[in-house]
Amino acid sequence: MRSFLLGVMALFTSTVLLAQQPVNIIPKPNSVEAKTGEFVLNSTTLISYDNAESKRIAELFQSYVNNQYGINLKTAEKKSGKNVVRFVTAAKGGDEAYQLEVSPQGIDVTGVKAGLFYGYQSLVQLLPLAGKQADLKVGAVSIKDEPRFGYRGLHLDVSRHFFPLEFVKKYIDILASYKLNVFHWHLTDDQGWRLEIKKYPKLTEVGGFRKQTLIGNYKQPGDYDNTRYGGFYTQAEAREVVAYAKERFVTVIPEIEMPGHALAALQAYPELGCTGGPYDAAQTWGVFDEVFCAGKDQTFEFLQGVLDEVIGIFPSEYIHVGGDECPKAEWKKCPHCQKRIKDHNLKDEHELQSYFIQRMEKYVNSKGRKIIGWDEILEGGLAPNATVMSWRGDAGGIAAANEGHDVIMTPNSYGLYLDHKQGPDKNREPLSIGGYSTMEIIYRADPVPQKLEESKRKYIKGIQGNLWTEYIETPAKVEFMILPRLFALSEIAWTNPAGKNWKEFSEKRAAHELARLDRTETRYRVPEVYGLKDTVIYASEYTVRGLKSSVEGAKIYYTLDDYDPSELSLEFPGQLKITVPNGSERVFKATVVTPSGRKSNFVRVQIINTKK
Repeated sequence: MRSFLLGVMALFTSTVLLAQQPVNIIPKPNSVEAKTGEFVLNSTTLISYDNAESKRIAELFQSYVNNQYGINLKTAEKKSGKNVVRFVTAAKGGDEAYQLEVSPQGIDVTGVKAGLFYGYQSLVQLLPLAGKQADLKVGAVSIKDEPRFGYRGLHLDVSRHFFPLEFVKKYIDILASYKLNVFHWHLTDDQGWRLEIKKYPKLTEVGGFRKQTLIGNYKQPGDYDNTRYGGFYTQAEAREVVAYAKERFVTVIPEIEMPGHALAALQAYPELGCTGGPYDAAQTWGVFDEVFCAGKDQTFEFLQGVLDEVIGIFPSEYIHVGGDECPKAEWKKCPHCQKRIKDHNLKDEHELQSYFIQRMEKYVNSKGRKIIGWDEILEGGLAPNATVMSWRGDAGGIAAANEGHDVIMTPNSYGLYLDHKQGPDKNREPLSIGGYSTMEIIYRADPVPQKLEESKRKYIKGIQGNLWTEYIETPAKVEFMILPRLFALSEIAWTNPAGKNWKEFSEKRAAHELARLDRTETRYRVPEVYGLKDTVIYASEYTVRGLKSSVEGAKIYYTLDDYDPSELSLEFPGQLKITVPNGSERVFKATVVTPSGRKSNFVRVQIINTKK
C-alpha cells in the first residue's frame, strides 16, 4: 500500500500554460500557471519541514523519491536557500487548500492538514516517469488549488465478496492518491456480515459465512461452487483501518444495512425477522423479502446495540444505515408490523419504513452523529436530519435538496456505479452486473443537477463512486474496475466545471497517469485506442488515421484479417490506406499495448465493398 501511495499521487488545472513541460496532474487544479525553466532535483537536494505535521509529509516525499528513483535525500528542519524542497505549514485557504511553487531555485509546498498532503501528491505527479536516474527535472509552475466539494467518496462492498485487510488499506491509498477523502465501507448485507460486534458474536460466527456462492450471472439459472465462503474484520482491524485512513486524511463511513438486506444477520439471530426463520445468508445476488421486523422492539434494541459498538469504532460524523431496496411483503403479513402501523397511525408499509429510519436516526443523533441513507429513505417521509445518497438517477437528490436536506450524489445514470461494464460489447469485458459506465460518461457528468434551482444547490455536498462486488471476487478485479474511471470521478469532485476538457484530460493527463500506473503492479483497464469506434463502413477504400494511444508510451497494433491484434501483430504506422476488392470486406482491428504488456480491448471497423 505504502509503495502505491508513494507512487501514484497528484493533481493539475486551469489557465494557459506558458512553458513546454506539461502539467500532468489528476484531478486538475483550479489555478495553474506554468512558467519557464525547471528545477533539477538530485542527491544534493535537501527536504525541509517546519513542524511535526509537515515532517510527516516531507518523509513521505523522501521515501517516494528513494523508492522510485534511488535518490536518498536528507531532511532537515526549517532550511532556506536554493536546492531545497520545502514543506511549509501555513493556511492558504481551507484545510484542503494548498499552493505549489516550482522555480529553478527550489520547490515550496504550502498548506495545512490535508492541503499539505494534497500538495505533496501534486508534486509527485510532476516528477518524471522514468525509473532510476540521477537528476529529476520538474518544470517551473505555480499552483493554487482547493476542491470544489468537501465530500469526495469511494465505496467498497465487502459483503458480497470479502477482501483482506491489507487490500482495504491499499484501496484507501488509491482513493487518497487522487484526493478523495471518504471511504464508504459497506460492511453488512444479505450475503455476509463483516464486522465483529462483541455483544452479538453470532453476527460474524454465523452471519459472516454463506454455504456456497452462485457461479455466473444472477439473471440466469446457475451452478453453485459448493464452497463455504466468508470472513470478517475484528474491531481491532477496523480501528486499524480508521487510523490508517486518518493518516491519509480519509474519513471512513461504515454502513450497517437496515431494514432490508438483512439475511446474514437473520441467519445469526432469526428472532429478529417477521417469521422467526430459519434463514440462510444469501448464496446468490438480488433483493430478498426477508428483512428486519419493524414491529418488534427487540429489533430496535438489537440495532441500537450494534450501533453503539459501530459508533465506538468509527469517529465519522456520519453513520450509513442503508435504507434501500426493502421489500414490504413480509411486513404486510406480519402481525407485529401491522400492529405498529395501527398504533402509530401510519398510512402503509412505506410509512412504516420511514418510522423505522426515523427511530434509528433519533438514536444515532442522541450519540452525536448523523445518518446517511440511500434515496429510498425519502419514501414515506424523510428523517429530519438525514443526508440522502442519491443513486437511482438524480431525482432523489433533487427532491432531498428541495426539502433542505444535504445530498451526496452517486447516480448510476452518471456512470458512478463502477461495477458496471466499461465497454459496449459485453463479450470483450469481464463478467459484471451489467450497465455501462466509461471514463468519459463519468467525466461529462456534473454533480450539481441543472434542474435544481440555484438557491438549493448548496445542499449538494459532494459525490461518490460505488463498487458493488457481486461479480468482483479478487483485489485485482477491484483495481481493474475502478481504474482509470477513478480519474474522472476525482476530477468532477475536485475541479470546477469551467476547467474541464475531455480531450485534454483523456489524451494527455490520463494517458500520462496510466503510464505511471503501468510501472506498478496495480491492475487497471487499458482504454481503447482513441480516434476510432466500432463501426461498419461501405466503401472500396478507407484510410485509417488520427489514432492515438490511450497510455503514454504505449503502441498501437492492428490486423486486417478479423483476428484479434496483439503485440505480435503489425504496429500501426500512423496512417493506413485499406483497399477492398469488389464484393469483399476487410476487418480492421486495433489495440493498445503498454510498455508492461497490458492490452486494451480491440476496436473493430468492418469495411465492405458492395460492388459486384
